[in-house]
Amino acid sequence: MTGPAARARPAPASADVRLLAIATEHLARLGPKRVTVVAVAAEAGMTHANVYRYFPSKDALLDAVAGRWLREVETRLAGIADGPDPADDKIERLLSALSAVQRDALVDEPNLFAVHLDATVEARPIARRHRVRLRSLVERIVEEGMATGAFSARDRERAIAYIFDASYRFTHPLAIQHDSDVPRDLVEARLGAVIHAIQRVLRAGIL
Repeated sequence: MTGPAARARPAPASADVRLLAIATEHLARLGPKRVTVVAVAAEAGMTHANVYRYFPSKDALLDAVAGRWLREVETRLAGIADGPDPADDKIERLLSALSAVQRDALVDEPNLFAVHLDATVEARPIARRHRVRLRSLVERIVEEGMATGAFSARDRERAIAYIFDASYRFTHPLAIQHDSDVPRDLVEARLGAVIHAIQRVLRAGIL
């Protein structure tokens, strides 16, 4: 077919995009242990050996699925970091959103959360990259707060480390899993208290 109709037809998805879509569905339905490269390849109409041209292992394939979700999370958090709110409000909104989106995933997409958790505990590349991007967002907020006078922190690196250390219980996937049976309103109240403590420390110039 030629002409406008042919030009309007969407291009077929690339092989890696199709594999990710299939792996995402398999992960949600079967869980990470029961997903197989052979089954993903068969549904994509290719051999499992061909899948390895795009993803060198099953872990790499599942990490790519989780990585796509993490990039969506990072985009949402970047919107907070780049927003017009004062820096102390941004810290509160970013930490609250980071905690909430993971707790939502644990309940609504437990198999995706399991891949995210394993990648984090094992420090696989997708988790390390996510950590770097999170740190960059927090760093931008801290620098903004110091520049505007909202924060009186004397040492930027110590301030950033303190934010992650203080919020660990509410933002690290392992801790979130450990607290999965704690009522959500109680978790949010505890996180709110921690965030207020972080804000006080940053304003007071203790670090």
